[in-house]
Amino acid sequence: MLSCTLLSSVCRCRQVTGSEAEKAEAAKHFAEINHAYETLSDPEKRQIYDQYGEEGLRQHAGQQGGGQGGGSIFDMFFGGGGPFGQQQDQEERTPKGHDVVVDLFVSLKDLYVGREITTVRDKPVLRPASGTRRCKCKQKLVTRQLGPGMFQQFTQNVCEECPAVKVEREKETINVHVEPGMVEGQEIRFFEEGEPMVDGEPGDLIFKVRTLPHALFKRSGNDLLMDKTISLIDALTGFRHEFEHLDGHKVVLESSKVTRPGDVQTVEGEGMPVYDSASRGRLLVTYTVDFPASLTEEQKATVRSLFGAGNGAAAAA
Repeated sequence: MLSCTLLSSVCRCRQVTGSEAEKAEAAKHFAEINHAYETLSDPEKRQIYDQYGEEGLRQHAGQQGGGQGGGSIFDMFFGGGGPFGQQQDQEERTPKGHDVVVDLFVSLKDLYVGREITTVRDKPVLRPASGTRRCKCKQKLVTRQLGPGMFQQFTQNVCEECPAVKVEREKETINVHVEPGMVEGQEIRFFEEGEPMVDGEPGDLIFKVRTLPHALFKRSGNDLLMDKTISLIDALTGFRHEFEHLDGHKVVLESSKVTRPGDVQTVEGEGMPVYDSASRGRLLVTYTVDFPASLTEEQKATVRSLFGAGNGAAAAA
């Protein structure tokens, strides 16, 4: 921790009256206060003081060429900086208008192959108007000397005079590029196309991708999920089926094995394109077997002869 001697130097500010010698002594104390403030406001100097004391500070000042670093107590009095190194004269953040968020509904095909959507935005814009207005108002710290060694600090609102402005509506055509592989909720941002801000910057216009349902596919990350119903004969003997993908190319689904209800077939590279990449996800096909509603006695006998009598048939016999 910092020495109490150093901290106590900050507390010796008082009204000075009396002889010239007393005033000189007060000026010396004020210089000590400024030195203490500089040390407190500079983390590097604080660490040196904690470890090596005043001698360490003097050596450090010699290495730095005797220049003053950090702030001074004059900065604190006259608005240059806050206590303990918290600078107040940093570049102020420019105010910004509200962002405008719009849901952009697109099809799964749009997200598969990409699409450019043209839309018209009716937006408010700032135009010059007659007259002037108060602008760029700031709270300024003002220091007033009440007497020898006595100061008063207060804040006051300080504004500038700027040309007047008015808000008008303007129509603008915007082309929104939907890139292949974009995902649900992904943002397409147009900087400074949002709500205007007087004496600031406009907000942004943000389109959020919203995916419409598809009749054949469901999306899961970069994969596509598909349900496929096949006949009992196909399930038992194998099949070869073809369907049209989102971009029009043909995809073949085939099997030479027995397919059970709920079996999932994985087709690599037939899923969604991965955003900003050349790779693609998978197509996952879940099979449902369409059983006949009923069989004739002749059909039942044929099935039994092919697969053997089931437990139910044996029990009936």
